[in-house]
Amino acid sequence: MRMFERLEILANIEAQTAKGNAILAAGSSCGLVAKCAALGGADMLVVYSTGLSRLMGLPTSRIGDSNARTIEMAAEIRNVVSDVPVIGGVEAWDPVRLDLDRLLDQFWAAGYSGVINYPTISTMGDKWRDRRGRVGLGFEREIEMIAKARKKDIFSMAYVASAEDAASMAEAGADCIVPHVGATRGGLVGHEEGQAIGEAIRKINGINEAARAVRPDVVLLAHGGAIAEPEDTAEVYRSTDCVGFVGASSIERIPIERAIKSTAEAFKAVPLIPAET
Repeated sequence: MRMFERLEILANIEAQTAKGNAILAAGSSCGLVAKCAALGGADMLVVYSTGLSRLMGLPTSRIGDSNARTIEMAAEIRNVVSDVPVIGGVEAWDPVRLDLDRLLDQFWAAGYSGVINYPTISTMGDKWRDRRGRVGLGFEREIEMIAKARKKDIFSMAYVASAEDAASMAEAGADCIVPHVGATRGGLVGHEEGQAIGEAIRKINGINEAARAVRPDVVLLAHGGAIAEPEDTAEVYRSTDCVGFVGASSIERIPIERAIKSTAEAFKAVPLIPAET
């Protein structure tokens, strides 16, 4: 099983951006999506347990034992993709897996060449964050997980929804900071409310500045909200220091919805023509 070392992934990111190519980390929660994303040129595949809800036709939701399901999903993805790094979404605040070193080892053994803190408390609001933090299962666990990944020399990405969280994750050693500006718009079950692209860019710039103030070398990738289509990423690249995009619903939900709906409509539109006698 081909695994990718941290420095190898970072070297590829540097080589791609040096050529003027944006980085694409593609959410891939089943083998078919992973295979097609890799064929389309994705630099990384990101696997989240929440992606299963998208494939069930539901809004993005956390269902069941997140870490167990993400670890299990690796076999299907790695069965059809071997030449692209696969990043696993780790729920660091899992109360039945308190040993983060062991959890990271399990993700690596399953075939994940990197990790990302997802599901993340950074996007869940102060009330939920404070409640979890009081019992030692808050955002600090995500920071600890990223710090442990760095010590193990495992490539890491960090979703953050605030400048403060970005600074903490950069200090912990995250290789990529991913400003998360909200649930993705569009499609059948997307969130239509929220920030316009201009507001998203302002938020991204605040997060990026905080991360770069701690570590000037950190890689910056955008995600979420109004950034849902390729043309949206072009605006982000023009207006921020982000060098790529992490797509979840934008990769594995919205395109599937469109393709299947339009194909079904096309088949349905073909009329019956009586056979000639």
